[in-house]
Amino acid sequence: MRLSSALLAVLLASSIIGCSPKVSEKQSEENQSIPATSVKPNLVIFYIDDLGYGDVGAYGAKGVETPNIDQLANNGFKLTDAHSSAATCTPSRYSLLTGEHGFRSNASILPGDAPALIRPGKATLPSMLKKAGYETAVVGKWHLGLGDGNVDWNGDVSPGPLDIGFDYSFLLPATGDRVPTVYLENRNVVGLDKSDPIQVSYKEKVGDRPTRKERPDLARVVADEQHSDTIINGVSRIGTMAGGESALWKDEDFPDIFTEKAVNFIRQNKDKPFFLFHSYHDIHVPRLPHPRFQGKSSMGPRGDAIVQMDWMTGQVVKELEQLGIAENTIIVFTSDNGPVLTDGYDDMAIEMLGEHKPAGPFRGGKYSAYEAGTRVPTIIYWPNTIAPKESDDLFSQMDIYASMAKLLDIQLEDGEAMDSVENLDFMLGMAPSNRKELIAEAVGNRLSLRIDEMKYIKPVKRKNEAPFLIRKNIEGGFSVEPQLYDLSKDVGETNNIAAEHSELVTTMENKLQQIIKEGY
Repeated sequence: MRLSSALLAVLLASSIIGCSPKVSEKQSEENQSIPATSVKPNLVIFYIDDLGYGDVGAYGAKGVETPNIDQLANNGFKLTDAHSSAATCTPSRYSLLTGEHGFRSNASILPGDAPALIRPGKATLPSMLKKAGYETAVVGKWHLGLGDGNVDWNGDVSPGPLDIGFDYSFLLPATGDRVPTVYLENRNVVGLDKSDPIQVSYKEKVGDRPTRKERPDLARVVADEQHSDTIINGVSRIGTMAGGESALWKDEDFPDIFTEKAVNFIRQNKDKPFFLFHSYHDIHVPRLPHPRFQGKSSMGPRGDAIVQMDWMTGQVVKELEQLGIAENTIIVFTSDNGPVLTDGYDDMAIEMLGEHKPAGPFRGGKYSAYEAGTRVPTIIYWPNTIAPKESDDLFSQMDIYASMAKLLDIQLEDGEAMDSVENLDFMLGMAPSNRKELIAEAVGNRLSLRIDEMKYIKPVKRKNEAPFLIRKNIEGGFSVEPQLYDLSKDVGETNNIAAEHSELVTTMENKLQQIIKEGY
């Protein structure tokens, strides 16, 4: 495979001026800009966990139906080259909320007792929206750390979401596979009996709750070594936990509890502009959907969790419609990273996959440097403002930050959201994307760079630097040799053409270093 000299020239020039974005036929209808408006639309972000590009009907799912999400795609702006900033959850969430790459703060997958990653005083999407008078809330999975590194779960937990721009929060403090297995509302654990205090440790066993190693008969889900500590609700988790019996969650209750909290926030703020960051636990492991969703797909718990997630999305959209505020609400539906099948628990996700392709036509998945690590389903929906259409232009979740600032005529401070590209007209379906380059981060801060359809994956120093990926049979895409792929001809990233185009590899490496240093 050979690049044409013309394409090579364009890509080389892009290291200085960027490359021209693609314009799809559906986008070319109208390229006018809309001015900042006195009308302040609500913003709802559905941030799904571990949902792959091909995991919903509108993107080709098999064996599972997602009618509510498909309706958003069919009546909104469906993006086919939209990305999270990273192939793992913590850096992606950090990037969405701050408009900057997670590697700038050494963001990585956090333990359940990690200190707050986003510190008070850091500019965030919710704090920016509050300047325009928005009420702000986060409901669902957090996994961005809490407190200062020694959290007392029996008192006020801070810093946290309330200290970085959110007015209300109802959280899973970390993830479903980690302790503490309790809800945190604003600064306090929900339902805690102070006579039964919580203690959490990731270094040694605390309390007398059995682990899977001690009582395998009590664990109803098969788990790997990492997920074999405290058994709660029949599931062994990472870390040990004592106390807090009255506050323990039941995994199967997540859809109803989180939906109720999201809907209540919307009802309470229907007469004022609001931002809801609805951060799902689904379809992250352990996958334990409510009984009414079990068996609703042909793919076992993972497929059923997708059905559950679709129902949750539909309930919130229906509430917006019933309150008469849907036409004044921008909805962004997307995922924090690509798909993963067996990730600590064996729930038959591989055996029951059938014809379904979680990553769609792309290679890799969660953790990976390949496209499926960060290319995720993304839909922007604003009834009677955004016309139904589809685009294959490049887009990053980080662009939401600067684009909303543009819409609301808010001037960002120097250094604020330094990796966010103002892309409002594209988000509204009125113009091609302003994003010309995109850095993606795989597990372990391993970076790749997209310029238009060219993809460069930076080499690593040693082969097999991520042994846990090998144990999980996950393609990380890490090599001691540079990798270069032409996605216009090789969407599956199977033909490394770096050796044939060493000059371009050097150019893209230099561009990568420039963005790391200066931002976008």
